[in-house]
Amino acid sequence: MYFKCIMSYISNTSDWYALSDPAIVQEIGKQLKRMRLKNNLTQQELANRSGLFRSTISEIENGRISSVLSLIQLLRGLNNLELLDNFVVQEELSPLMVAEQQAKMRKRASGKNNTTKPESEW
Repeated sequence: MYFKCIMSYISNTSDWYALSDPAIVQEIGKQLKRMRLKNNLTQQELANRSGLFRSTISEIENGRISSVLSLIQLLRGLNNLELLDNFVVQEELSPLMVAEQQAKMRKRASGKNNTTKPESEW
């Protein structure tokens, strides 16, 4: 979702692999600035919301991301933490694994096993 949102804003960038790492950081900074402006926030207002310094936000918007933590704080201030969902890797089960799990499932209930027999009256 995060990259989908950023990708929807990007008009000139169609292939992330064609960009250098600094170019990607700059592009992310541009997109974060667009998100801030779309939310009609000044850098100072976003700084107050996110707990970052205004200068840190300026650095990020100008392509100088200093840490992932700063990025997370910025996204929190923009109310866009759901954009991080794309970083969560979902485990996919193969059909063979599903079949194996189903085979291991109990198919019948067993009766109570009384290991102690009642004493005979004889």
